[in-house]
Amino acid sequence: MTENEIGYKIRGACFNVYNALGPGLLESAYERALMVELLESGLKAVAQVPVSMSYKGRNLGEVYIIDILVEDKVIIEIKSVEKLERVHYKQLHTYLSLTGQKLGYLVNFNTDDLINSIVRYANKL
Repeated sequence: MTENEIGYKIRGACFNVYNALGPGLLESAYERALMVELLESGLKAVAQVPVSMSYKGRNLGEVYIIDILVEDKVIIEIKSVEKLERVHYKQLHTYLSLTGQKLGYLVNFNTDDLINSIVRYANKL
């Protein structure tokens, strides 16, 4: 399955969660509900994936956690904030760069306009 095919299913799962739960909950609630939707759609998805990194040749261990990794190819970063800020986009970019993944989605569920709150970000490797 390509990243684009996975992305199509991710967007559908996000809309299902949003339509059922609406805005205003904690990120953890959306993450758990989204995991149910992704798994029911037949995708392999893992939540709270620890990622290691190194700095100046030294292993720093597991220093950050991906919200959801889908099919070992696509990162989903979940937010429940008033407004997505530049730092949220940079966070996803950094996660993609450090893992070598090509595609990620930044999803803000605390909105009245989910269509414009799902941001697809392609990493230029």
